[in-house]
Amino acid sequence: MTATTSTNPVSTTSSPTTPLTVAVLGPGGVGGLIGGLLARDGHRVIFLAREETAAALTRDGLHVRSAPYGEFTAQVEAATELREPVDLALVTVKGTALAAALDRMPAQAVAGATVIPLLNGLDHMAVLRERYPAGRIVAGTIRVEATRTAPGRIEHSSPFAALELAAPVEELAARLRHAGLDVTLREDETAMLWSKLSFLAPFALLTTRYRTDAGTVRTEHRPELLAVLDEITAVSRAAGAPAGAEGVLSFFDRAPAGMKSSMQRDAEAGRPIELDAIGGAVLRAAGAHGVDTPVVARLVHELSGEVNR
Repeated sequence: MTATTSTNPVSTTSSPTTPLTVAVLGPGGVGGLIGGLLARDGHRVIFLAREETAAALTRDGLHVRSAPYGEFTAQVEAATELREPVDLALVTVKGTALAAALDRMPAQAVAGATVIPLLNGLDHMAVLRERYPAGRIVAGTIRVEATRTAPGRIEHSSPFAALELAAPVEELAARLRHAGLDVTLREDETAMLWSKLSFLAPFALLTTRYRTDAGTVRTEHRPELLAVLDEITAVSRAAGAPAGAEGVLSFFDRAPAGMKSSMQRDAEAGRPIELDAIGGAVLRAAGAHGVDTPVVARLVHELSGEVNR
């Protein structure tokens, strides 16, 4: 596949009909799904990963199995380090792997590109803006349940893949929608990030702490769920993000009963969990704004004890 490569931000100069060159740092569930959809739609996708994963992707392509998108194999490129300019860079590694993974994406390769991190938490935005001062860092969030079952194999189990971007990137949003993603543009970065964290933190902390699914949390652990929602709502409001616990609870109640958090899946598999990026982010913001969060603090403490045991 050939593509026109530009060092200009996608939203200002690229033709809507010109294939993009896209780097995906982290071919896990989220990065694999989005990268696969973009590749299927005709864009040039370069996955950045460890040697064994890059070799598998180069040899076998990327295989996606999804209820809404079907089952398909996309031919992609893969490398251990980005060695050329790109139009768009998606940062989709876990927070626990961010520092090491960024070495795979040199600043000169994304100078002038649009860089979209789809990480949990808040603190990664400052890290990326310092690391890539010449890139356009656009805050993003995604609500999806997708898992990498093996190198180059993605299982998308949720009926949705809802992406939010906090910038006026209409052309890019149109391209992502054409690939099949549900994309919403937001004006307020702080509000958008807290909107995601306000749902994710109780979901991740409670499902991981009690080793259960969303349905069990919202029924058997509902008082604790409500307490966590109230604490996080108070923190988000203090941080300048208008939020209401009722809306988050409504979304939580509509989620598939068997839905599990990525933190829980990581814990079950013995992988490092994003406790600091999720629970730690809430506690740091609470401390900065003088908000008391005893239930969140207890859950973080208990999970930290299990991790270090």
